[in-house]
Amino acid sequence: MTTALANQTAAPGTTPGRGPSRKAQNNLSGWAFVAPFTAFFAVFLVWPIIYGFYMSLTGSSLSGSGQEVIGFANYAEAFGDPDMWHSFGNTVLFTVLSTIPLVVVSLILALLVNTGLPGQWLWRLSFFLPFLLASTVVSLFWTWMYNPQLGMINDVLANFGVEPISWLQDEKYAMVSVVITTVWWTVGFNFLLYLAALQNIPEQQYEAASLDGAGGWRQLISITIPQLGPTTVLILILQILASLKVFDQIYQMTQGGPSGVTRPIVEYIYETGFTGFRLGYAAAISYIFFAIIVVISLIQAWVNSRRSAA
Repeated sequence: MTTALANQTAAPGTTPGRGPSRKAQNNLSGWAFVAPFTAFFAVFLVWPIIYGFYMSLTGSSLSGSGQEVIGFANYAEAFGDPDMWHSFGNTVLFTVLSTIPLVVVSLILALLVNTGLPGQWLWRLSFFLPFLLASTVVSLFWTWMYNPQLGMINDVLANFGVEPISWLQDEKYAMVSVVITTVWWTVGFNFLLYLAALQNIPEQQYEAASLDGAGGWRQLISITIPQLGPTTVLILILQILASLKVFDQIYQMTQGGPSGVTRPIVEYIYETGFTGFRLGYAAAISYIFFAIIVVISLIQAWVNSRRSAA
């Protein structure tokens, strides 16, 4: 009788006379494991997000002045800022121009390597090695390549009678030049994703198609491309998000010029905050850009879910 009463009055998660139960111990162990990450997440992500939004509601500057709250005045100014929309347009243009070749070229390279060309390791190393280089190295290398007087590209074109082109100084070629550099630099990552996906396609499918008389082109259209659908979607999502955040190679190669035709939105935020000393206004632009990326991501998720359901 005494034992029964003790069990009825024991605290939840404990066993009378035996300390905390196993469930309580497991919960404590779980919290101990996630506590470091939770603290890191809160300090370096949650708090900056909250403080950044607060800053966007003030007139803060690098000098420390303007800490008073001004409401959504920075947001209203940003929506009417033609320079911000011009920079955002450059970002969208760069995303469109770079995403398409980064998908198509990486697929072609993976298909060529997957056919069993001799020297597989050399091809894989050649295509992936540029991705390992730092952006500074890539920018310096291609800036030299684009040099109007000493660059290799103009030297090769001169053999065909083409006049020297100011690749990074001419408004007509500056964005395309940066896109070519980016494709050369980052195509190796997409190439590896496609190559891994190709090697996971069962060989029996190709053998069955051959028995039915399907040629190489028919097998590519009916087997390979559909099997690569999930990988293509993944690459598109990763590539669009990466291109929307472009900054370093453009800043190092053109500083946003000439006449701002290559200046992305991230560089405009940087210049507004650290050159124009308007941290509050730069924070407001950052949150507008963040909202646009969220909308694009939601649209992508909706399209993918519709495609999967079809």
